[in-house]
Amino acid sequence: MNRLIRRLHGDGRSRRAGLVLALATALISGFSVAINAGAVRQFGDPVLFTTLKNGVAAVLLIGLAAATVPRLGETVRRLPPRAALGLVAIGVVGGGIPFVLFFTGLANASAPAAAVIHKTLFVWVALLAVVLLRERLGLLQLAAIGVLAGSQLLIQPPTGVRWSGGETLIAAATGLWAIEVVVAKRVLREVPAPIAAAARMGIGLAVLLGVLAAGGGLAGLTTLTLAQWAWVAITGVMLAGYVGTWYAALRRAPATAVTAVLTLGAPITAAVQLVVNGQVPAPTAAAGYAGTLLAAAAIAWTLLRMRPSPAMARGAGSA
Repeated sequence: MNRLIRRLHGDGRSRRAGLVLALATALISGFSVAINAGAVRQFGDPVLFTTLKNGVAAVLLIGLAAATVPRLGETVRRLPPRAALGLVAIGVVGGGIPFVLFFTGLANASAPAAAVIHKTLFVWVALLAVVLLRERLGLLQLAAIGVLAGSQLLIQPPTGVRWSGGETLIAAATGLWAIEVVVAKRVLREVPAPIAAAARMGIGLAVLLGVLAAGGGLAGLTTLTLAQWAWVAITGVMLAGYVGTWYAALRRAPATAVTAVLTLGAPITAAVQLVVNGQVPAPTAAAGYAGTLLAAAAIAWTLLRMRPSPAMARGAGSA
């Protein structure tokens, strides 16, 4: 009985740690959106910018894994085949192909449509998590997810949304990122979070470099200025922090809760824009931000009160 109590308490601590890490990810995301909006305008080729930024993040995350995982090489070699295949999958499905689809689609899609489609990520993760990960959603969680969905539409009303090939590519990227969350959640039961995060960005970088080389985009490296390299470094560091905390949160807490808490990045971005630019959100957007805060708080509260499931117990552990 004492062992069971300790196990339950440990699972509770793991969920609390996962919640804190998800909040850290949302904080990084909130600042990153504002900074990336300025950074991407400094580059003629957004795919080149994304590849370089992801490259910085990959180097940092590989270094983090080497510094925090004892005998990293031996640990990687001893991974079960399914875990190794899972790492390849999250690299290709999460860190590679979706970035190409998203930025290619963004060049041909309307801005409102792109924002609305991408903001549905937590809905698809919730559906996949219930079906494939057997995560349990109570009435309060379902209601909070509904409020969260409505809040996103208030923040970014679907006015002027049209559907074309660009929107299709963005929807495909969002779907792949949702699949990545589910695959990563399973992989993280057997793989330390730093290794999974490094694989996500390292393997994804290889995919992006291949696409960039095929399109002749590597030639743009010779024309970059010091200011552009500075933007790459800043955004790459932030991306490394985002992915590192996000995967550590996924290892400790349910996928539905982690992706729902990530939506707090939107009100954080609004707060940054208010302080830096004096940009006051419209009343409807302000209502959406308030709804996001309330819904995320409700989901966090249910996460802390949740009884541990066998799947969560298997997923809990050190980073």
